[in-house]
Amino acid sequence: MTSFQLTRTLDEHAAETALRTDVLRGLTGSPKVLPPKWFYDARGSELFEEITRLPEYYPTRAEREILLERAQEIASASGARTLVELGSGSSEKTRHLIEAMPALDTYVPVDVSESALRGAAETLFAEHPGLRVHALLADFTRALHLPDSPGPRLVVFLGGTIGNLLPPERAVFLASVRAMLSPGDALLMGTDLVKDEAVLVAAYDDARGVTAEFNKNVLAVINRELEADFHTADFAHVAVWNREQEWIEMRLRARSEVVVKVRALDLVVPFAAGEEILTEVSAKFRQEGVRKELAAAGLELTQWWTDAAGRFALSLSEVGPSPSAPAGTQAPATAS
Repeated sequence: MTSFQLTRTLDEHAAETALRTDVLRGLTGSPKVLPPKWFYDARGSELFEEITRLPEYYPTRAEREILLERAQEIASASGARTLVELGSGSSEKTRHLIEAMPALDTYVPVDVSESALRGAAETLFAEHPGLRVHALLADFTRALHLPDSPGPRLVVFLGGTIGNLLPPERAVFLASVRAMLSPGDALLMGTDLVKDEAVLVAAYDDARGVTAEFNKNVLAVINRELEADFHTADFAHVAVWNREQEWIEMRLRARSEVVVKVRALDLVVPFAAGEEILTEVSAKFRQEGVRKELAAAGLELTQWWTDAAGRFALSLSEVGPSPSAPAGTQAPATAS
């Protein structure tokens, strides 16, 4: 017998309000920025799926390799009876874990897309008829109240999405995850690792130009939703490695002077030739740095797995000593 429940914490206008706020703040600031979550309309999601199959883009394959090799170890180490996935999407990768958890009682996917939550539940019910699914329609970068379910809980945050948050935002986010956990619970987190610059840049600037189209899709979203008149040909896709911060920056660079109107916001945005919009930061990590950030949030790193080539890592951390509260109240919704 299957059981599906959906709890909504976002009202129907939440996405529209957030987009208006982000575009107004981002295009009137200096430098100009747009959060990467706005890549992902239907077309953007299709493009990202295409990116994950490109030869240059290794993170998805590397993470899947770890999950296939280590699912039993992860299941055994966590002992989880409830699996909570932040930014669950199609739940495709998580199914490897679910298959390794015969004692799993409840799966709690968290996503901003109701259609993704319902579609994933249908697939899981076909494969695991006894599984309970309590979906949360929610923004995982904001404080979450998890449904009652049996412990221990394993909170899963895959895909290297943690790297889309800036260090202060990561501190707040990890503290919010720690607040969800009780003794015996754990966090499984995916992190892309520091490696050769050429490999990193190629992963975000592929030869076929799929990532360039994906990057420019944010302009198409603003055109459609906010009645803007961006011309994607006026902007070049740029991907650069910031050695000091150890992260990739994706930008859109104006090819010449251009003026853009965003009618829904009554906004006129001038661009100088060469001026850029920062659309994504994707931080890369080292094990000791991950350990320190987890410890600052009150989490203790207990397991560390990488793919055979050492490109990507999954870390398992458990509730540790209570940390001092980080500055801020919540992380901005910038994860992709």
